[in-house]
Amino acid sequence: MRIESGIPGLDDLIEGGFPDPSIILVYGPPGAGKSIMSLQFLMHGASRGEKGLYITTLSEKFEWMARFMSGFDFFQRKYFERGMVVYEDLARDLSDDELGVLQKIKGLVGMHMPKRIVIDPINPLREYMENYREFLFNLVDVMKQWDAVVIMTSEMGRDFWDEMYMADGIIELVLKGEGEVTRRYIKVLKMRGTNHSMTVHPMSVDQSGISVLKANF
Repeated sequence: MRIESGIPGLDDLIEGGFPDPSIILVYGPPGAGKSIMSLQFLMHGASRGEKGLYITTLSEKFEWMARFMSGFDFFQRKYFERGMVVYEDLARDLSDDELGVLQKIKGLVGMHMPKRIVIDPINPLREYMENYREFLFNLVDVMKQWDAVVIMTSEMGRDFWDEMYMADGIIELVLKGEGEVTRRYIKVLKMRGTNHSMTVHPMSVDQSGISVLKANF
């Protein structure tokens, strides 16, 4: 079973959408489009009647996020107002121990029963966990019991191999300087049970959101 990503051009690379259920890691440098992709994924689901849960770990209030995302056509505040997409700031709970944070996430999922879940980003949790690897293992074990597609975003770095190993799918977003222009690219590195593209594809970000273009190289 597949669930549409809501990103034009991406589903063509992954046999029609993300495996359902699955855990997808989206990583890349700041400004690559991780949060845009995540919210576009949730908004698309809401337009199809699928509940979404957006968990931020950056102590960012909803109004601040909405201010920057409202310029995109896909962003619809009505989905938040109607409870189709729930916005939760986990940052205030990060002083708790691993079990407390895990129980908080489990409680949110149990309360809202979302079909689409985003944790954006996952890597700041590393700074607050005494045993991040164990926490991540327990979180992934719990998430695999949910009937949902989960997107976890992460900044690039040397310390995110645990996330890569545990994810069912891995998508890399790339910023590449070409002369005086910086261009965006996307590559599917892993997608379990999927005959996915192994090509680097150009990616555009405009008022409509993210679109994946056909590679011409």
